[in-house]
Amino acid sequence: MKLTHEKNGTDLTIHLSGEMNTLTAPELSALLDKELDGMQTLTLDFKECDYVSSAGLRVLLATYKQMKAAKGSMELINVGPDFKDVLMNTGLDAVFGIF
Repeated sequence: MKLTHEKNGTDLTIHLSGEMNTLTAPELSALLDKELDGMQTLTLDFKECDYVSSAGLRVLLATYKQMKAAKGSMELINVGPDFKDVLMNTGLDAVFGIF
């Protein structure tokens, strides 16, 4: 997985490409640990992300809880149909802002 990110004030956008699985989800977690402090809006762009495993879902859910506790927001953009199906089947589509 390749991660790129950009900050604009208190907004953080992370672009994911490749697969977020058991081996690569910790990369996203480490980036979030480093960059999320003080951010009020987190946008995760899945345009080039081909696959998200349960390990990736755990990172997303933990991050959502962290953003909610900080009274911030988190949204997932450019979610592909397969990943959107997973979110809908797990009920996480009601948790995350999906665009």
